[in-house]
Amino acid sequence: MENRKFEKLDVEASLLGFGCMRFPLDQDGHIEEKEAEKMIDLAIESGVTYIDTAYPYHDGDSEPFVGRVLKKYHRESFKLATKLPIWNINSQQEAMEIFDSQLKRLDVEYVDFYLLHALDADKWKKVKEYHIIEMCEELRKQGKIKYLGFSFHDEFNVFEEIIKYHSWDFCQLQLNYMDMEIQAGQRGVDLANELGIPLVVMEPIKGGSLAKLPEDVTKIFKDYNSEATLASWALRYVGTLPGVKVILSGMSTLAQVEDNLKTFNNYKNLSKEELTIVNKVADTLHSRTKNGCTGCEYCMPCPFGVNIPANFKYWNNASIYDDKDGFKAQYAKMSDDAKASHCKECGACEKMCPQQLLIREDLNRVAKYFE
Repeated sequence: MENRKFEKLDVEASLLGFGCMRFPLDQDGHIEEKEAEKMIDLAIESGVTYIDTAYPYHDGDSEPFVGRVLKKYHRESFKLATKLPIWNINSQQEAMEIFDSQLKRLDVEYVDFYLLHALDADKWKKVKEYHIIEMCEELRKQGKIKYLGFSFHDEFNVFEEIIKYHSWDFCQLQLNYMDMEIQAGQRGVDLANELGIPLVVMEPIKGGSLAKLPEDVTKIFKDYNSEATLASWALRYVGTLPGVKVILSGMSTLAQVEDNLKTFNNYKNLSKEELTIVNKVADTLHSRTKNGCTGCEYCMPCPFGVNIPANFKYWNNASIYDDKDGFKAQYAKMSDDAKASHCKECGACEKMCPQQLLIREDLNRVAKYFE
């Protein structure tokens, strides 16, 4: 198993991290515990040492289940990561109560990597208002947290403010070869490296989208290496980025665990030639985008409740990944008010759009496409 050292922390972890948010489910929608335990066991026996869960995963069932499975292993043999749900708290006391409950649910005396979960501009305000960092630093002094970091979902300017605010031990970013220009993206990688802050990567396969590509795009990869899986290309891409120490994979089948282990037990960074191939694939996929929505949300809120960025995201992704049925299902889950068909064509959004998109016209196209 490929291992990497967090030089700043003087600690080592497996490059492949087991993300515990997509376990297989039984007929009732609960974790299929026997199968999920087999998956964790195989990963650990094959050298995976970084186990990542969070308070809300699997409707709160992930932490207790992971805690039970890990009891069979020596506590020092793995690195356990979990996260504080900032959106769930309205005081420091509530944050402390959640943390205490996490130790009980996981049945551990300490957490190795503790993250402030999914920070954005609004959650960051709460972190500062309730002095959450100070609380976590006190928990570190008590030996209940070893390393403090955050995961992130917002624009680069928000990331820059957060990462420069505190001497973080690490940070966790959404990175994959299709998303290097959104959220923190490549600029976030560069800034973290400049500050000497190690990176943990989430969504390296973009929620599974990069493991199933249109045939003509798949052929680009297969023509170079017929044996390599699509997922392995995506994983090796982020592993090649500077400063990356752990790559989380939210595995949901034993076959996915086996495939990922194959990638990381014989791991190599992408060569220059392979990087060129990945960039060609990314350019090909990006060229199929229906419109240039960046998800900046300057158009929001819509006075009538339409979720403009979400509509365009599903529409664009359905075209990029040739998966109309999959993204139509996601579109269908939106409330009626949020759907493109609810647009009243008032035009307020178009006045605010930095990309000068014809939003009303495109929302009409989305509605026709999905509905």
